[in-house]
Amino acid sequence: MSPTQVIVIVLVVLVVVAALAVVGRQVARRRALRSRFGPEYDRVVAERDSRADAERELRDRERRHAELTLTPLTPESRARYAAAWEELQVRFVDSPAETVSDADELVGRLVAERGYPTGDFSDQIAHLSVEHARTLSHYRDAHEIRLRNERGEAGTEELRQAVVHYRALFADLLGADPVAARVPEQRDPDQQHLDQPRPEHGRPGQHHPEQRQPDSASREAEQTPVDRPHDVTSR
Repeated sequence: MSPTQVIVIVLVVLVVVAALAVVGRQVARRRALRSRFGPEYDRVVAERDSRADAERELRDRERRHAELTLTPLTPESRARYAAAWEELQVRFVDSPAETVSDADELVGRLVAERGYPTGDFSDQIAHLSVEHARTLSHYRDAHEIRLRNERGEAGTEELRQAVVHYRALFADLLGADPVAARVPEQRDPDQQHLDQPRPEHGRPGQHHPEQRQPDSASREAEQTPVDRPHDVTSR
């Protein structure tokens, strides 16, 4: 084998190794982006002209996110926001439309206190996607329902779902579940009598030193659809 052939073979090997290194680096970066952005990765890829363009967008989001000065919540702030959310859920019973607007405002205050921008919604989404990508679909859905609510087009069930969606991002930013995953249903005034406690009946002459708790089957039979607690996250 001549020296020229040896040189050619070495060059070919070097080119192949370099190409494999580039491909390996691209695969690693893609895997890292998928891991970090989760469903947001697929969403951006679907919106962009190419995967390469989408990944450039996501890397740019990482760069802009790194320029933010994010602030962790103090225990006092976390307790204050949790109490505010619990109060908000209670108000939903009587004022669902106003509660959705209040939820949007409360989430906005929390976003700002954490150090994220609160101006343009798209810009806000881009910054939040770096660390909170898995709850962004909830935030988008809540935002859409709030806009429909402002136009008078959202029904009570949609408003209830909006509060559930806001709560997902709220809990993610808070770092803890603010309250039990439950939003009170609007109550029918004609059915309010069903909320009155039922009298206990005992046998004449029989004493009951301790009140026996009904079993689960009895409780299920006695509850009406209005009285049953409703876990909104199950929908």
